[in-house]
Amino acid sequence: QVHLVESGGGSVQPGGSLRLSCAASGTIFSINAMGWYRQAPGKERELVALISEGSTNYADSVKGRFTISRDNAENTVYLQMNSLKPEDTAVYYCNVLYRRRGDVRSYNDWGQGTQVTVSS
Repeated sequence: QVHLVESGGGSVQPGGSLRLSCAASGTIFSINAMGWYRQAPGKERELVALISEGSTNYADSVKGRFTISRDNAENTVYLQMNSLKPEDTAVYYCNVLYRRRGDVRSYNDWGQGTQVTVSS
C-alpha cells in the first residue's frame, strides 16, 4: 500500500497563490501518473491536473493558472495554483497510479485531502 502525505492547503484571497505538495511512499516500483483532484461541497470529485511520463493535462477551468510538476526522485507531485478564484474552493486530493515490483497490475491510491479556501 502507498501512503500519500499532502500539504500546502489553506485560505487565500482571490488572486492569491498556493502550492500543494503530495509525497508518496510505500511499496512503489514505478509510478505511471500522479494527479490532483478536487471536490467542492455538493459536487462530484473532478480532475484538476494530471502528470505522467512526458505529458500533463489540465481541467479547462484551471488552464493558464495552475501548473503541475513532479519530482521523480522523491515521488512527489506539486500543484502551483495562481490567480485563485472563489470557485477554486474545494478539498484537493492527491492521486497516484503505480505498480508494485513483480506485479503487472496497476494500483490507485488517494491522499487524505487538503482544504483550499479562496475568499475575500
